[in-house]
Amino acid sequence: MKLEELFEIVEEQSQASIGKSWTAKLISRGPQKCAEKFGEEAIEAIIEAIREDKGALIKEAADVLFHLFVMLKSQDVHLVDVLKELESRQRQSGLAEKTSRVSY
Repeated sequence: MKLEELFEIVEEQSQASIGKSWTAKLISRGPQKCAEKFGEEAIEAIIEAIREDKGALIKEAADVLFHLFVMLKSQDVHLVDVLKELESRQRQSGLAEKTSRVSY
């Protein structure tokens, strides 16, 4: 599956009835709840990476991608914009990109 296809699925499911779609229900609870769920999934992936359980990590990574896209959708951020940002970063080295970031 391509990332664009997964994002389209999230977009379609977000329009479904909240009684029939987990995605629609989660998005209806607001961006904060979507971010919280993404964070939970990311932590679960980290745990599986530390455990070095490749099979479990693959499953959790799939959850991370899915919930990242739900979080993006809840903020009206489109995948194409994220991909454009990644593309722009390919024009310079990772070290140069890191030093160009604003520090707080």
